Amino acid sequence: MTEPILPRIRPEIAALAPYRQGTQAGPDAFKLSSNENPFEPLPSVIEALESTTPINRYPDASATRLRERLAARYGVELDEVHVASGSVAILYQLVQAAASVGDEVVYAWRSFEAYPGLVLVSGATGVQVPLIESDDLDLTGRHDLDAMADAVTDRTRAIIVCTPNNPTGPIITSTEFAAFVKRVPADVLIILDEAYAEFVAVEGAVDGLGERVFEKHPNVVVLRTFSKAYGLAGLRVGYAIGHSKVLDAARATGVPLSVTSAAETGAIASLDAEAELLQRVAVIVERRTTLVAALRAQGWAVPDSQSNFVWLPTGERTVEIAAAFHAADIVVRAFAGDGIRISVGEHESVEKVLQVAQSVVAPLQQEN
Repeated sequence: MTEPILPRIRPEIAALAPYRQGTQAGPDAFKLSSNENPFEPLPSVIEALESTTPINRYPDASATRLRERLAARYGVELDEVHVASGSVAILYQLVQAAASVGDEVVYAWRSFEAYPGLVLVSGATGVQVPLIESDDLDLTGRHDLDAMADAVTDRTRAIIVCTPNNPTGPIITSTEFAAFVKRVPADVLIILDEAYAEFVAVEGAVDGLGERVFEKHPNVVVLRTFSKAYGLAGLRVGYAIGHSKVLDAARATGVPLSVTSAAETGAIASLDAEAELLQRVAVIVERRTTLVAALRAQGWAVPDSQSNFVWLPTGERTVEIAAAFHAADIVVRAFAGDGIRISVGEHESVEKVLQVAQSVVAPLQQEN
């Protein structure tokens, strides 16, 4: 049978693997592969969603009610807030607006796996700067900001900084970030990706919104999301705070009407119930602390996670060890050749994770 003639596709896009979502879990498995919040939305949030604008009507294209709420919360102007269908959508918009063919985008690696793809789609070249590797577990898995600043050239148009870093978990300190920004030219966009900021429980971590770094440095845009701590991953809503001209560029590259009425309503209701939601965050942080301490006691070199996941540096045995977790009905996120990310999930999952981790750590230690 003759093959049909298809439209021409950019070769680099044809070779690009689509974003791979965490494996879906069976009915009896713990899904710990996507950094989702294990708690369901609060009753007040569900009640608000039941009164959402009818689905036969288009949503407000700019999510004005939510932007007004966030603007008041952070003491900024309305046009200094941008809302989109998840913070990753804003990442795409910002990179599209800032970089094109011949340009460069700098980011740490390993970090969020969407970064290489979104840079390639823009036509730019990604410049990956390795994370710090150290025997000191408080230092390993962190951004090497000095090396990232050294990587900036006259072709650099944007830098993505992820704190806490996904998938390893460590934060960037305020002091480190302040020194880094001073080294970066003012006309280079710095995207501070703080998707897991609410889970940080250590002093000294950079807080892009609390420290208002976007005011001191107009080239910095801070990203947050309602997917993780607020438990609205299925509704897809995130936001950015930054200079209005930079966010206008992001808005110009975005897909219109991408934030649904349900997402906007759910986000506002979650802000109304924030105190109660943060109690749940505290529970997840406590589970994370327990998990990190127990894994380290088993002999795992787990970095200092300040997010809602932990990182196992499993190297060449990653696929094999991930299979052991899957066999025990624990769905984890494996990065072949590097390691395994395990989300902090239900209370019952913690002991099960530790049991499997204990069963596979001894051979790994012998190899090392």
